[in-house]
Amino acid sequence: MRYTCHLLMDWTKKVYRLVPNWKRESEVKNLGYKVHGNPFSTSTRRVLAVLLEKGLSYESITVDLKSGEHKTESFLSLNPFGQIPVFVDGNIKLHESRAITQYIAYVHSTRGTQLLYLQSHETMAILTVWMEIEAHQFDPFASKLTWEQAIKPIYGLETDQVVVKENEANLEKVLDIYEKRLGKYRFLACNTFTLADLHHLPNIQYLLGTPTKRLFEDRPKVLKWVGEITGREAWKMACDHEKYWFGKQTK
Repeated sequence: MRYTCHLLMDWTKKVYRLVPNWKRESEVKNLGYKVHGNPFSTSTRRVLAVLLEKGLSYESITVDLKSGEHKTESFLSLNPFGQIPVFVDGNIKLHESRAITQYIAYVHSTRGTQLLYLQSHETMAILTVWMEIEAHQFDPFASKLTWEQAIKPIYGLETDQVVVKENEANLEKVLDIYEKRLGKYRFLACNTFTLADLHHLPNIQYLLGTPTKRLFEDRPKVLKWVGEITGREAWKMACDHEKYWFGKQTK
């Protein structure tokens, strides 16, 4: 197993060396990145947070979800699954927000905030584990709670309190585990802010404006972590859709 992990790390380093040097320069200002999405989408905000943590420029392109633009032929040519966001880097077109964040973090690993934890194969594994936990343990319940309490009201739909109660009970179990983990480390993967923490931000931000906020408040270490990650300057910028989304659109 240790030999296999070393091979994986070696492979990762070789792939990184193949990335053009111009993308790793600290003075990169305009890479021509385009983000097709919606500023109120949790997945779109996840991508914006990484771009802003890295201090990278981008062009935002709003996809009108209410009109079904994401299901049109032109958009499906970017993502056949009809979901946002889509990240365009020249001939590379990526979807799935967590894949996009990892791509940006790898390509620009020497720029801005260090969001990876690749000092060894062990640290890489720990980071990967906590990114998977966010995606498969936290997000399913958090996303449903966000939808029911924050998104549905925007569309004039009624919140299903039965669904809320069920998902809060499940999320509490996850947060109990987080409380223990955060008693040992400042952040989830280690003592520094990484993608494992950043990926949580969009749903947490919405839930802080709902009654589900109490689940974070009831756990001191989780509450401290939430306060620290939501207080990051790049995240505040990602939430400022007037300046950092609409203000980034081509006139």
